[in-house]
Amino acid sequence: MADRQPEGLSSLCAFDWARFCRAGGIAAFIFLGYSVATMLQIGVLGGPPSTAADAFQILQQNKVVGLLRLDFATVLVLPFYYLLFFGLFAALKDTDWTQAAIATALVFLGLTLVLAMPTALPLMALSDKYAAAASEAMKAQYLAAGEAVLAGDIWHGTGAYLGGTFVQIGAVWISAVMLRGVFSKLTAWVGIAIHGLDLLHIVFTPFLPKLAGLLMIAAGLGYPVWLWLVGRRLRQVGNANR
Repeated sequence: MADRQPEGLSSLCAFDWARFCRAGGIAAFIFLGYSVATMLQIGVLGGPPSTAADAFQILQQNKVVGLLRLDFATVLVLPFYYLLFFGLFAALKDTDWTQAAIATALVFLGLTLVLAMPTALPLMALSDKYAAAASEAMKAQYLAAGEAVLAGDIWHGTGAYLGGTFVQIGAVWISAVMLRGVFSKLTAWVGIAIHGLDLLHIVFTPFLPKLAGLLMIAAGLGYPVWLWLVGRRLRQVGNANR
C-alpha cells in the first residue's frame, strides 16, 4: 500500500494543496519558456566563456550579453524549481507521502547548495576592475581571481556538483512516484529518462567531459517535453480540486 500522510502532520490539511498544484504548473511553464530561450540563446550568442579573459572581454563589450552567456538568467529562474517540486509533492502526497517528501527535500537541498555558489555578478565586478587596472600585474591578479570564480561557480564548484546530484536524484525519485500517482506513465518515464541522463552528466563531468556533454544535450532536448506534460497536468489537478 502507498504510504499515506502521517497523522502527526494532519495540520497540513489546512493547506490549499490545489493552489500549490496550480502554482507548480505555472512554474513548469516558466521553466519551459526558459529552456527554449536558453537553446536559442546558445545558438545565437554562444555558450558560457571558458576562461576569465573571455568572460571579461564579453562583459566589457556588452554586459547584458555577457550576463546571459554566464547563465545569470539561470540564477533568476532556478528558485521557481522550489515551487515546481512543491507542486509535484502536493499532487503526489496521497500516492506516497514519504517518498514524495524525501524526493522533494533532496531537490530543495540541492537547489540551495547550487544557489549558494558564485554567479556572474562577481565576474562582472572583476571585469570592471580589470578594465580599470593601471598595470599588467594588477590585471593578472584580476584574471586569477576570475579563474577562481569560474572554477567554483554554479556549474563547477563542489557545492554545485553535490547540489546538482541531489536535485537529479530527487527528480528521478519523484518521477518514479509518478508511475503510481496522478500523472501519466509517459510523464513519469520521460522524467526518469531526462533526469537520469542529467544525473549521469553531472557524475561523469569530472572524468569523461565529452560523454557528459552528450548526455547533457540528450537530457536538454527532453526537458521541454517533460515540463509541458508536468505543467499541464499540475494545472488540471489544481483546477479539479478547487
